[in-house]
Amino acid sequence: MAKQQTSNDVPPTDDGDLNSTNGKGHATPTRKEREAANKRPLVPGDRKEAARNARSQAATERERARIGMAAGDDRYLPVRDKGPQKKFVRDYVDARFSVGELLIPVMFLVIILTFIPNPDFQVYGILALWAFFVLAVIDCVILSYLVTKKVKAKFGESRAERVRWYASMRALQLRVMRLPKPQVKRGQYPS
Repeated sequence: MAKQQTSNDVPPTDDGDLNSTNGKGHATPTRKEREAANKRPLVPGDRKEAARNARSQAATERERARIGMAAGDDRYLPVRDKGPQKKFVRDYVDARFSVGELLIPVMFLVIILTFIPNPDFQVYGILALWAFFVLAVIDCVILSYLVTKKVKAKFGESRAERVRWYASMRALQLRVMRLPKPQVKRGQYPS
């Protein structure tokens, strides 16, 4: 025969306290009270002061990001510069002298030569610029081969894609204009 459960046969709860009372100790707030608690003004009391504070806070954030990016901090770098492979490539490119670093000064010199009314200076200037450009391209091809080989040796075959173009573009910039700023001196190759 099945035994009927009475109020005395109630099994104990998981918390083990049979004398605890249910409830949260305060009344449930009304909808009006909840909405009043969530209300915030759309426009601050002093708009000029709020705008000034927002501008100064944004300027502080931009300055922090600029300094972090120049220092090579991964949190502030754009996606194309993040990661240990890209840092290795940056350090490798910054440790060597690249012909492409002088491309902008040579172009500036050729522009000055085109202002000389003698056509011989102009022709020789343009030819010198093209010869220098070819040397820079050859240097970038050699650099991309070397960097790909080093990245494959250090990080593995699967992690070596897309570093050739990155290395070449960094090698074509003046050293002082590179971002993130060079972290190594010339000849101090990464291991």
